Amino acid sequence: MFPTPKKLLSSKDIIGYTLPRLHTGKDWYVDFYVYDPTIDGLKRKKYMLNKYAKNERKNIASVLITNLTQLLISGWNPFLNTDKSRSYTTWDVVIKRYTDYTKIAEKKGMLKSKTAVDYRSRLSVLLSYIEEAKISIKYVYQFDKTFVVDFLDYIVFDKERSPKTRNNYRTWLSTFATWLVDRQYIKENCVESISMMKEGEKFRDAIKIEDLRKLKEYALDKCPWFYLACMMEYYTFIRPEELRHIKIGYISIKYQTITIPADVSKNRKEQAVALNDTILKLMIDQGIFNNPSSDYLFGKDVRPGKEQIAINRFRQEWARVRKALGFPISYQFYSLKDSGIRDLANAEGIVVARDQARHSDISVTNKYLKSEKVAHEETKHFRGEL
Repeated sequence: MFPTPKKLLSSKDIIGYTLPRLHTGKDWYVDFYVYDPTIDGLKRKKYMLNKYAKNERKNIASVLITNLTQLLISGWNPFLNTDKSRSYTTWDVVIKRYTDYTKIAEKKGMLKSKTAVDYRSRLSVLLSYIEEAKISIKYVYQFDKTFVVDFLDYIVFDKERSPKTRNNYRTWLSTFATWLVDRQYIKENCVESISMMKEGEKFRDAIKIEDLRKLKEYALDKCPWFYLACMMEYYTFIRPEELRHIKIGYISIKYQTITIPADVSKNRKEQAVALNDTILKLMIDQGIFNNPSSDYLFGKDVRPGKEQIAINRFRQEWARVRKALGFPISYQFYSLKDSGIRDLANAEGIVVARDQARHSDISVTNKYLKSEKVAHEETKHFRGEL
């Protein structure tokens, strides 16, 4: 049975204001402050009276103040377009209603169970993204094209999912947007104009050696903390999603390794990777080990800290560096891992590269014995181009 309908958010639900008052002097005006959802705070509204004769201004102001006060008390808000009032329904309220809808539609046979479960699963990933990327979304109108594109990029580049998986999320998001439009939460489906990604399309390239040298010169000077993140990708092959969870205490100077706990590792197994000489020296030079072992190697400001870095921050920092160096868009942050595997395999052999990358299987022609928690001596002393 459908639950009792809940009252939709109106301007009364989000209103906050000060009473209008008259100001006299060089300029005569009536002003007040009222809540503006776009800034999530009070904003000033002013009505100028200079155009009226001085002997009429007090009477006009009195009538204006009375009318404005009545309007404000009744729920009027000059910063809200009444036909868009549902756009200011809180995000949490909308998500609750959508979740309830999928469950009721599933129960009534309007949605197949498999489809309803899939919708809720994808919604859960979306909500995790908002939390991990520290996205501030308070009202449903903030669900727009920019928000959706950033989320889809997160699926491909931060979660390392395939173009096909990204496209499946885009399809669900379009369905979700249609649901929002039908209920007048948003005016149009902002997902329809977002293109599908070609599933056979190569969207990431390994970085050329000469460009790695340019990156080193630039990043070491302009953004040394992010340079360490680049080094970690290139030499340790730790995935960006895992890298944000690494704490200083996971690093062993004695054994020159980094332990990746099971709850952090993509395959849910505790593993160790070799810590290259070059990275270890950089860490010592940057004073990394002067920080508490409980600190994240990459905190919210990219440098060590108690609060871990947002999941999309590496990608954002990379985009700035890529733009500064004029690199092609096919150079992604994850390209550093591709480049490191290429260069390590060429220098020390594919077996060494395979184990450092923690690959569980390779093609038949490149199949080697699997060895967990292997930290090859060759990897520790390998000198690459970054």
